Amino acid sequence: MMADVVFLLDVDNTLLDGDRVVADFHRHLKAQLGDVLAQRYWAVFNALRKELGYVDYLGALQRFRLEIGQGSADEQRLLLMSSFLIDYPFADRLYPHAMDVITHLGLYGLTVILSDGDVVLQPRKLQRSGLWQAMEGRALVYVHKEKMLQAVERHYPARHYVMVDDKLAILAAMKAIWGERLTSVFVRQGHYAMDPRIIAAHPQADLTIECIGDLATLDLSHLCPPAMRR
Repeated sequence: MMADVVFLLDVDNTLLDGDRVVADFHRHLKAQLGDVLAQRYWAVFNALRKELGYVDYLGALQRFRLEIGQGSADEQRLLLMSSFLIDYPFADRLYPHAMDVITHLGLYGLTVILSDGDVVLQPRKLQRSGLWQAMEGRALVYVHKEKMLQAVERHYPARHYVMVDDKLAILAAMKAIWGERLTSVFVRQGHYAMDPRIIAAHPQADLTIECIGDLATLDLSHLCPPAMRR
């Protein structure tokens, strides 16, 4: 059945403080492996991100392991790096009122996670943070979500969509495809949302908010066209 409104919510730096998670991982790598090996890992990580088009922390660890050589003196310490991410307390990194926003938006339509990411760590992040449970399993994770709008429509058909994200480029790409069927909401959280060069390079979203908690104060009159408010 087609819903009237579906709210699509990004995860990293939208519902969850991804920058803080990355900072914690930086510190952990440096403490466990030392400066030199930590820097080598991030070089592998950045090369893999350029190759894949998305971040893959666990994939970078595997490639890093092959680079330093199996059986090396550093291998045992490296094996513990993946458990840091898999067991990370992601629930502690949810932004204030993130869960309240999910409940609030659920009064007006269907809430769905729409996130970029890999097939292992990103779903684990959703489970460990409690977002999977809050959404009752309504979660879509793609390599490039802005290119998967037909799949979104197939899974969650709606007359109107509201996309909440910290990346203007993604919001603009989705708006170019869905047009007036989409209300784009830009959340000014995280390093992408604060970069003046990125902001200048893309059109403004339909609505800009300073933090995810601001959504808990808005209703359909702010988020949907007049025809959808009746």
